[in-house]
Amino acid sequence: MEEKRILAINPGSTSTKIAVYAGTKLLFLKNIKHSVEDLANFKEITDQFDFRKEVILRELKEAEIDLDKIKIVVGRGGILKPVPSGVFKINEKMKHDLIHAEKKHASNLGGLIADDIAKSLPDAQAYIADPVVVDEFHDLARISGHPLFQRVSIFHALNQKAVARKYAKSIDKPYEKLNLIVAHLGGGISIGAHREGKVIDVNQAIDGEGPFSPERSGTLPVGDVITMAFSGKYTIEEMRKMVTGKGGFAAHLGTNDAYEVEKRVEAGDKHAELIHCAMAYQIGKFIGAMATVLKGKVDAIIITGGIAYNKPFIVIMREICEWIAPIIVYPGEDEMEALSMNGLMVLNKEIEPIEYV
Repeated sequence: MEEKRILAINPGSTSTKIAVYAGTKLLFLKNIKHSVEDLANFKEITDQFDFRKEVILRELKEAEIDLDKIKIVVGRGGILKPVPSGVFKINEKMKHDLIHAEKKHASNLGGLIADDIAKSLPDAQAYIADPVVVDEFHDLARISGHPLFQRVSIFHALNQKAVARKYAKSIDKPYEKLNLIVAHLGGGISIGAHREGKVIDVNQAIDGEGPFSPERSGTLPVGDVITMAFSGKYTIEEMRKMVTGKGGFAAHLGTNDAYEVEKRVEAGDKHAELIHCAMAYQIGKFIGAMATVLKGKVDAIIITGGIAYNKPFIVIMREICEWIAPIIVYPGEDEMEALSMNGLMVLNKEIEPIEYV
């Protein structure tokens, strides 16, 4: 009997990843890159819906994937209200919240595209799994320096959880018995403190906390930002783009492609080298901060995401951080497998989907 198929969709800030599985067997995997130019014509991220959906359908058609065999379409979760870890069936309330989310991010498209594609198929259901708003913070982590502003849990929950469990399995220990620091290094960067199976603290990686990344500014001098915001020179949209979309490498070096920056460094570009090293320096500082959250009891530091393929970068990270704990590198992301496995568990009735309310 042929295994029922699962389509996984993962929109990121600079790419859209898709995969098709038959049970646990990977049939198709594609990482579709989007350049700054590709996305420049879209004012809002939600405006990219048709563009990204058509790219997905075109790639599946070219790969001769029979869509009628797909029974589960699972998308990367977006910026919803805080939720527990798990799998959620996509409903109208969720779609409304994804479309009208205050914080804009490509992951918001995951559930919307998954639902739209599933509805076009004869017998498919749409879900999201471990969205970026999974919240396991302890109370102290929520407090900022002003009562009008609360720190929130928004991070690469799906990949951080997946690689943490993968490492735990590799050493034959339960994830729930380990203290880990997981650094997801991609278009956005999130660094989480995993204490006994819970991410008790993590930088808010989208719009204003943590290291800068290929396209995000990370933590900025707040006073200077306030002055600039009220200078009359910039619109609110332009200010937001400085923080998310046109910050980091994109602002300093004119590209959001970390591989291109790596090649510039290898070619002797001193300015690129300075910015490249500065990002590593900032990542190291935040890893150190999470080590204090775990009170120095760190079993391992896990580095994952696309930038983890950059070997010279990892050398720098080892120099900065390996005194804290052993560094384990899982280049790329396990998100596609994690999405599909969550979908498969629903398909096999091993877990019950959570209703989003």
